[in-house]
Amino acid sequence: MSTSPVPVIYGGDDFNPDTCGSMPSKADSLQPSQSSEETVVLKKKVNLLRGISIIIGTIIGAGIFISPKGILQHTGTVPMALAMWTACGILSLFGALSYAELGTSIPKSGAHYTYILEAFGPLSAFVRVWVELIIIRPASTAVISLAFGQYVLQPLFMPCGVPEIAVKITTTIGITAIMYINSMSVSWSARLQICLTFFKLGAILIIIIPGMVLLCKGETHNFHQPSHQKEVSLSGLPLAFYSGMYAYAGWFYMNFVTEEVENPEKNIPRAICISMVVVTVCYILTNVAYFAVMSPEELLASDAVAVTFAERLMGKFSVAVPIFVALSCFGSMNGGIFAVARMFFVASREGHLPEILSMIHVRKHTPLPAVIVLYPLTVLMLFVSDLYSLLNFLSFARWLFIGLAVTGLIYLRHKRPDMHRPFKVPLFIPVFFALTCFFIVALSLYSDPINTGIGCAITLTGIPAYYLFVVWDNKPKWFRRLMGSMTRTLQIILEVVPSEQHKD
Repeated sequence: MSTSPVPVIYGGDDFNPDTCGSMPSKADSLQPSQSSEETVVLKKKVNLLRGISIIIGTIIGAGIFISPKGILQHTGTVPMALAMWTACGILSLFGALSYAELGTSIPKSGAHYTYILEAFGPLSAFVRVWVELIIIRPASTAVISLAFGQYVLQPLFMPCGVPEIAVKITTTIGITAIMYINSMSVSWSARLQICLTFFKLGAILIIIIPGMVLLCKGETHNFHQPSHQKEVSLSGLPLAFYSGMYAYAGWFYMNFVTEEVENPEKNIPRAICISMVVVTVCYILTNVAYFAVMSPEELLASDAVAVTFAERLMGKFSVAVPIFVALSCFGSMNGGIFAVARMFFVASREGHLPEILSMIHVRKHTPLPAVIVLYPLTVLMLFVSDLYSLLNFLSFARWLFIGLAVTGLIYLRHKRPDMHRPFKVPLFIPVFFALTCFFIVALSLYSDPINTGIGCAITLTGIPAYYLFVVWDNKPKWFRRLMGSMTRTLQIILEVVPSEQHKD
């Protein structure tokens, strides 16, 4: 056990039941000792290389290995599928460039939440962080974690299928490991992300190079075959879009940690532009390689596209491919948890989530409570939901609020024209991106009304939650006592204190 001095707790004569237990209430928080030699803050440890690894390492996960099936299924032909991959890459670049402007002009962590708060006020921002906490992040983490569990066990069960319970147990172990690493050290999380990013790119190259060799030899007949699916319809395009955009999702993750980025005015745009070019080229070439080896029917019949590709082309070496893919998924899990914990941290600092989530470990300097808060919901989703249902379920709310955040950029251009903008994009880029997001979200209500309707209903629960937890100040005294007691108890257990950088 560490012998570090225990921070002072307000209690006894200092305890005030009329101020404790609100959301948040700083009057009764665990405070760092005045004799502490080191300020308790989140430090600037994200340089350009780490920023690139956060973006690339989070984007390249299960999407490129799972989503080709969804895109082809909803587009119908190989050329249409490749066109959708290209369109999603261009659209993601537009969104990334818009976020580069937002990240440099609003130098605060929190990404979507912070930008919506700045442009449209606390209600919209609260609904955003509420839906992130109860559906988007647990579902997103569950999707990529299930892919990790599937691929890491694949070599052990070949040629048989992997038992579902084994996948979910392995997935739970992986999530637990990621939560632990991010709770213990920011530096180790960043170093792990850099290493896993190189593994990801290695896995992509293992697929691209043999595929390009076959393509140069004239293996192009698969590009002209239909997938024998039903005719392409307008209503199916949103689902293809969701699959493609899910594969590119991650370009906004550096904006979650803006306050920890060294020289953010330069490093955020550079990291975003470099990462998006690398990922888009890799994704398109990977899909071309898939179709150089596999027919549309073979791709649709495969539950693990990358593994099927390797089995067809690499023989015994194909056993290594699932390991690379599993490491890729593990990197996406790590990057996602590392980044999104900062959104909860910032929302708590603004008074929209319990105060304990804005506290930092006294020695590790990590936002430990904000990291582990997602653990129970994420594990629960593993055992109650289907992989593809989760993918469509979370997409509605995610892209609705990303579109709203980019609309905020347009609104701030009009409302605050003199705002400092070190990086500025042409106006048509955010306008086109926002309109496309809203159009696809609206069309999805027709294409997949059940999952979209559930997502919409859960999103709307954020409105009464805002008035209940944030606006309502006159809460019962017993409730405030209970919340204050829980906050102090968790501070002692977790050894966390409020950040000294943003004290009132």
